[in-house]
Amino acid sequence: MTRTITGEQQAFVDAIRDFVRRECGSRERRLELTDGGARTHSDALYRKMAGLGWLGVGLPEELGGAGGGMVDACLFLEETAYGMAPIGGHGPSRITAGVYQRFGSEAQREAVLKRYCDGAVLSISMSEPGAGSDVGAVTCRAERTADGWRINGQKTWCSNAHFADSILLIARTASGGDKHEGLTMFHVPAGVPGLAIHGIETMGGSEVNDLFFTDVELPADAVVGQVDHAWRQLMGGLNTERLILAAMMLGTARRAFDDTLGYVRQREQFGRPIGSFQALAHRIADLATELECCELLVYSVAAKVDGDPARLLPREASMVKLKVTETAKRVALEGMQMMGGYGYATEYDMERHVRATVVSTIYGGTSEIQREIIAKTYGL
Repeated sequence: MTRTITGEQQAFVDAIRDFVRRECGSRERRLELTDGGARTHSDALYRKMAGLGWLGVGLPEELGGAGGGMVDACLFLEETAYGMAPIGGHGPSRITAGVYQRFGSEAQREAVLKRYCDGAVLSISMSEPGAGSDVGAVTCRAERTADGWRINGQKTWCSNAHFADSILLIARTASGGDKHEGLTMFHVPAGVPGLAIHGIETMGGSEVNDLFFTDVELPADAVVGQVDHAWRQLMGGLNTERLILAAMMLGTARRAFDDTLGYVRQREQFGRPIGSFQALAHRIADLATELECCELLVYSVAAKVDGDPARLLPREASMVKLKVTETAKRVALEGMQMMGGYGYATEYDMERHVRATVVSTIYGGTSEIQREIIAKTYGL
């Protein structure tokens, strides 16, 4: 690939690649780390990365991070995804950590970000049975009490809540007027009384959950940011959220492409490698070109974020999420087609690439929502 990075950043990439090859470079080792693939996250592997300071890349040193910017964070996200490192808790954790960095109190940042950099998994809960793409339809209720807040309601599709250190909850604190007003963020520690977590089985395994809040009591200082202003706070983090998801899928797409390329070079039919047939060779050429475009877009947006972290980039953030996830899905599906039955077999990684990329066009804002946002930035 052709990304332009410094010598120090290249050394960082080389270190990640070497680590991933040694620690989880084989399918057998990855299965060993995840109970045969039943889990998406290896706590042991994750904490080794934390010990190297890698989880804090892109976070300020004064907050417990390792410094650097979004380009550095994207390099880590891309390379660990390419290496298929089983750290499924990292993407949502990095997104959630960014919220605490921007809006948390000094005490919250000190506690939550330090735990994250040390290897704790964080989770964020927005969606509800009746509020998916329409976040303004949230009904999970937070009511003031004499000592703080009482939470009641249901959330769904909450990634990694079943093993998270804490959950960042978006709940309704006021009604009437604009539906996007009256939402507030709350810090919810794991194991708080009244919270029930029920896993949702998916194609990707045990990743997401239903959350049921029944008279959950939170202290007054559990509010993250300002009361009734969660929507504005969420909008302030879209640059990094969508960029994080895109960087991860860039790594997965590159891996699916390389797996496909290796297969079509070696697999022979009709007396020659199948990659020598024009039908497949042209597919490879098209996919390689699309991946090149995705890489340029990811690191262009990351550089813009580093250049002005406070600047909102709704168009660019939606473009990068839309382009990379849709391309990743295409690469994986084309790879499965070119590998034939072997692409569908669970003994190969391609079927995992397909499952990972298909859902990427749904979570973090569907492709349809990204197109709507992009169109609105053009006055449509």
